[in-house]
Amino acid sequence: MINKFQPELNKVYFINKHTMFHVLEGSGGIEVDFRSYHDWGDKLIFLEKGQYIKFLSEKFTVRKVEFEETEVFRCKDARVLFKHLIAWGYINFSECTTCQRYLNNSIFSKQTSKIIDLSSEQWYWQNPFCANQEEYQIIFDVKEIIDHEYKNHLSNEKILALLGKRGFHAQALFKNKVGASVKSLLGRKRFLESKKNIAFTDKSIKEIAYELGYKDPAYFNRVFSKKAGKTPNKFREDINFESRDTFLPELYELLRKHHKAQRKVGFYANKMNLPVKTLSKKVKDKLNITIGQLIRRELVNTAKLLLQTDMNIKSIANELGFEEANHFSSFFKHHTSFAPLAYRQIFIKK
Repeated sequence: MINKFQPELNKVYFINKHTMFHVLEGSGGIEVDFRSYHDWGDKLIFLEKGQYIKFLSEKFTVRKVEFEETEVFRCKDARVLFKHLIAWGYINFSECTTCQRYLNNSIFSKQTSKIIDLSSEQWYWQNPFCANQEEYQIIFDVKEIIDHEYKNHLSNEKILALLGKRGFHAQALFKNKVGASVKSLLGRKRFLESKKNIAFTDKSIKEIAYELGYKDPAYFNRVFSKKAGKTPNKFREDINFESRDTFLPELYELLRKHHKAQRKVGFYANKMNLPVKTLSKKVKDKLNITIGQLIRRELVNTAKLLLQTDMNIKSIANELGFEEANHFSSFFKHHTSFAPLAYRQIFIKK
């Protein structure tokens, strides 16, 4: 089913069906499974059951596609979209003209399986881990094990046994292509599920520890505290997912209004009645990004929009507060790897 909606600010949207999100309008951050993302522009985002997404500023407009199980897993290649290895799963929508045509022509269609096929093809074309198709199937067989066995504290020997004859090759391939060991990703998955259980359920910490395969709840407390930087109870108290913290919406609104003219952190700290160090720390804690990076990303996003118009480069540079057009060009190329005119040509070709 395909629909378009405007998500509520800071609301946690739990994913009950395999789902694709495409942000059509808006600016600011998105949170998926406790990680904040700011590079969602021109991407189709794929989430599987059990994940969540939260929009950290107002006025987003989102296209949402929910898939039936038969549509998603009728082909193993679909796993590359939904079974995330390091962060979220996505494809670059701006590079997939067939995806664009399909979604533009089928906004009210109930037949959604084709977008899975098109997106899978695009994912393989992007080839984020520089592997061939056979290697990807082995890598995602390993990911299946991680998703099913994260509650079990498996030794390397048991992991190898589950992989069968391909065990040694699969582990080496996984480490080489993904950049992480199977054991480490098992730990990451277990930690993520720990946080979800603590944040979104009323289960006791002891109950959560036992469900995740820890025989000693005190040991679970120590492991969690070391990774999270706070105890499970403190994490639950701080997360309070039903609350509506206004800090990020206020910051994003200030950035939206003033990023063209104001690039100094002190300006935003003053507007929010906070010391610079306090603002910087809060942004880093909540978004894992600096306030300076946020300002620069806002400038880049606005530049991309302006480059899709017929404004000349000098006018765009002036609009964004650059004294010289070449200063803007250098800034844009540094942050996107494209010269402004080259980016415009790519957009025109779409």
